[in-house]
Amino acid sequence: MPQRTVVIGSRSGLHARPASVFVQAAARQPVRVTVARHGGAPVDARSLLSVLALGAKHGEPLVLSAEGDGAEAAIEELATLVAADLDAQEQR
Repeated sequence: MPQRTVVIGSRSGLHARPASVFVQAAARQPVRVTVARHGGAPVDARSLLSVLALGAKHGEPLVLSAEGDGAEAAIEELATLVAADLDAQEQR
């Protein structure tokens, strides 16, 4: 199962807006994706409540995992979102 660790780029962590953008992108993927805090239990990346419950803050590593055809591409797209400062993009 492909995995990737990525550091949260949004200044306020994976709170409401960045989490919503992330969850919507995860829902578009052709494979199931999970996300976990480093060392924590994985949760479904398509569940906004589960992602918010992680309480992930700016600069913390998250582990993305996926399985099946398209898993690498899904992880790449979602890792790019997590690493970006989505709060800064909102203010443009």
